[in-house]
Amino acid sequence: MFISTFEIFKPGIGPSSSHTMGPMVAAARFLAALRAGQGGGIPAAISVSLHGSLAFTGKGHGTDRAVVLGLLGWLPETLDPDTAEGERARAMQERVIHPAGLGPVKFNPAQDVVFDYGPPLEHHANGMIFRAFDAQGNETLSITYYSIGGGFVQTAEEISAAGANTTARLGEPAYPYPFHSAAEMLAMGNEAGKTIAEMIRANELAHGVIDLDAGLDGIWDAMNACIDRGLSHEGTLPGGLNVRRRAKALHESLLRQRFANRQPPHAANDWISVYAMAVNEENAAGGRVVTAPTNGAAGTVPAVLRYWLTHCDDVTVERRRDFLLTAAAIGGLIKMNSSISGAEVGCQGEVGSAASMAAAGLCAALGGCNAQIENAAEIALEHHLGLTCDPAGGLVQVPCIERNALGAIKAVSAASLALHSDGSHFMPLDNCIRVMLQTGRDMNAKYKETSTGGIAINLPAC
Repeated sequence: MFISTFEIFKPGIGPSSSHTMGPMVAAARFLAALRAGQGGGIPAAISVSLHGSLAFTGKGHGTDRAVVLGLLGWLPETLDPDTAEGERARAMQERVIHPAGLGPVKFNPAQDVVFDYGPPLEHHANGMIFRAFDAQGNETLSITYYSIGGGFVQTAEEISAAGANTTARLGEPAYPYPFHSAAEMLAMGNEAGKTIAEMIRANELAHGVIDLDAGLDGIWDAMNACIDRGLSHEGTLPGGLNVRRRAKALHESLLRQRFANRQPPHAANDWISVYAMAVNEENAAGGRVVTAPTNGAAGTVPAVLRYWLTHCDDVTVERRRDFLLTAAAIGGLIKMNSSISGAEVGCQGEVGSAASMAAAGLCAALGGCNAQIENAAEIALEHHLGLTCDPAGGLVQVPCIERNALGAIKAVSAASLALHSDGSHFMPLDNCIRVMLQTGRDMNAKYKETSTGGIAINLPAC
């Protein structure tokens, strides 16, 4: 299974790829199923139930809002916030929606989006059931979707098919470099004399991408614009925690410090941090971000890339593109063989994966060989193992914003360590990815985005 760079890096809206973008995509898929004739005709009413982490932290993530907007026909990449909010307000008042091709359908957002706090559904912690009914109230169609992280959505059947690796491989299109593990990636690179970025580039072109460089430049432009927006905004983030934005003030302080006669040696860490925090403050405010590989971890990769572009030598557009291609290769391996969902494996799957991707990308941009890149990715991931997902109030703010900053710093350190070696090391990346999945399965559910443990329930008394 080849996972494209443009599946790992997707434009969307905050605050959560799994709790906001995924449910919006699921709603669009359900409407498409109805338009295709599933359910036997035009429905008279629709309802949605949210399960597992989507129920426990859905309010904080705006999952109910995302479902409504999806049923109104919006997608994360096309959402116009002002227009969409006006349509949602009308739906709340009229209790009717008008999906294209389906006509008026009864839907009361306040009652027909149900938060089910019972046991999670079978296949994933982020489950949701969309149901359609006829005029007599009889159920005509029911589809269960799972938001598996990074804005990806699958049905139970699709999850089962993805788990059958042999079957999935037999049905795949042919790609020049169809690696399914880091070991295969290194072997193919050695045999072909190709870098990881060159192999991914060849796979993308075989995948049908017409203008790969323009697409890669578009990804970076969106990431960079998000950083700039975060550096220019201040105030209090929504959600009730009264968390203040800090990136703008920190950035202004760093700019003043830049012209001082002496700067502390650790100032580089502050620059890396402010770039990451800018992105995740934008995400927490519901702004436009790029999944990398998720919204909750969207700041780590852009922060490291911006740091390299503004603080390092020998910067070229070609190497910037190689950074993204290499990072996407590592993100694809992690998603394919483990998980990027905080609700499934904790934050090790989100910021841990992002740090691994960023370390690999930076190592490639700095001229590292394939073995050094794999080493950098492993170092960064290994030192996030066991990281829980327990955001305060179910909001992607505390500790998520600072956690992206620390993940970016770890990524830079991991790349530097790898570049000081020949690439040989004790723990292979494949093993580390496998350990992350095993650790996530063993992790207590209250530490996996349910707001029932850890930081989420140890808040200041005030």
